[in-house]
Amino acid sequence: MRVDSHMHTPLCGHAVGEPIEYARMAAKLGIDVITITCHIPMRWAAFGQAGIRMQAEQLDDYMALVKHTAVEAKGFGVEVLCGIEAEVFPDESELQPMDAILAHYDFDFVLGSLHAHCQSYLDWLDKYKVKSDAMRIDSYFRHLKDGVQSGRYDSMSHPDVIRTYGVVRAFNPVLHEEVIREFLQAVVDEDICMEVNTSGLTKGDYEVHPDPIILDWASEMGVKLTIGSDSHWPESVGQFFSIIQPMLYEKGFKDLHYFRARQRLRIDMV
Repeated sequence: MRVDSHMHTPLCGHAVGEPIEYARMAAKLGIDVITITCHIPMRWAAFGQAGIRMQAEQLDDYMALVKHTAVEAKGFGVEVLCGIEAEVFPDESELQPMDAILAHYDFDFVLGSLHAHCQSYLDWLDKYKVKSDAMRIDSYFRHLKDGVQSGRYDSMSHPDVIRTYGVVRAFNPVLHEEVIREFLQAVVDEDICMEVNTSGLTKGDYEVHPDPIILDWASEMGVKLTIGSDSHWPESVGQFFSIIQPMLYEKGFKDLHYFRARQRLRIDMV
């Protein structure tokens, strides 16, 4: 069995192709389960609005779109689940409307993403004078740890995305091992998952999220994994899985996980 637990729809404003096209691509690749995870609406414009995420009034359309896709895709053997890519942010007051959405809708899967390149987080860093690369990286992983401990999320998405989009000039995980391990330990202690996001191979330093060194630590510590292509067009469904999954197996990961109705399901590593 094969899964891809991270992909988007045109409702987020920066993805191309209808969900059924993603499902057909999954079938072509032998992927049995896909999870659609559009970006959750946020009230503060600094999180990005038009072209970045759907609006609150589109949520019912989103749920209906994924449900319709699931019915159609069942006919050619692909299970389509409905997830959401939720935000991680240090100011809890900004997350209260998001929490209301998470409580109202029956998502199968909730990703937790700290988009360090969003203006919201850049403004937070400036407000608290977090200027050096070292301070920014440490703050980022401490906030990820807080996200883990919040109980909101099933898996933490692209967990070193701070290395991309110019937020820091350089990212060497070895120099931040202590704080990264604290994040990983929280994932283990809270019994949630960390995402392996293969879209990292298409941008920045062209390496999987998280960095293979972080994956070594995660394997040693017993972190459970989900995997996602972070697809924004059908052709990227399952991208680089044939390279990354053998690498994960060599690092000691023998299984992957996905979520249905917020319940974790285990599958063998392919």
